[in-house]
Amino acid sequence: MATLLKLHMNENLYLKDPQDTDLGRKIVSCSIQLIDELGLEAFTFKKLSLEIDSTEASIYRYFENKHKLLVYLITWYWTWLEYRIEFETNNIQNDLERLERALQLITEKKCYDNSFPDVDETALQRIVINESDKTYLTKQVDMDNKIGLFRGYKSLCNGIAAMVKAINPDYPYAHSLISTCLQAAHQQVFFAEHLPSLTDYSCELEEVYPRNYSFIRHLVINAIQK
Repeated sequence: MATLLKLHMNENLYLKDPQDTDLGRKIVSCSIQLIDELGLEAFTFKKLSLEIDSTEASIYRYFENKHKLLVYLITWYWTWLEYRIEFETNNIQNDLERLERALQLITEKKCYDNSFPDVDETALQRIVINESDKTYLTKQVDMDNKIGLFRGYKSLCNGIAAMVKAINPDYPYAHSLISTCLQAAHQQVFFAEHLPSLTDYSCELEEVYPRNYSFIRHLVINAIQK
């Protein structure tokens, strides 16, 4: 039987923790499917309420608006990714191998994780690729940052930057490099599908993710080698 886990999320991301109730988990699960299908612009709480056979008011008890819901979903993804990196690199002693495994995990095509049965990680990765920039390209970004809404993303970046520092303590741009790579890991997949002249990847999905890892690894290792 699968062990069900709960990720620790900043309480400012929600009004009521959706991980604690059946309705909350259903809101998260169905919102991932709808945003993946419709896009954020066409997604509404009214459409979500019909999908979960409940009321808009019940959704507003969990999330203030759809922007906050999106930030929650994207932050859940970063937090889950950090958990996977910590779990899968914990017993790797070689610093370079640890970094390479982390880069593999951020660039690979995501599959269903049965430890979190209410989340479709494959669909959520597509949302991150298509919608994640919208979480911080807003007028309220400084306020959102002040109350810690981007803590999951920053924690993930800090963890991988620490791996870079373990290999080359003198490299002065560890955080800049890793935040750029986290962005590129998803942006290049978007480009391959929609704006192919901006990337060197084929739009064939079987090729995109391995090529993405190869590119990100090349970028990082060549930058930090002494």
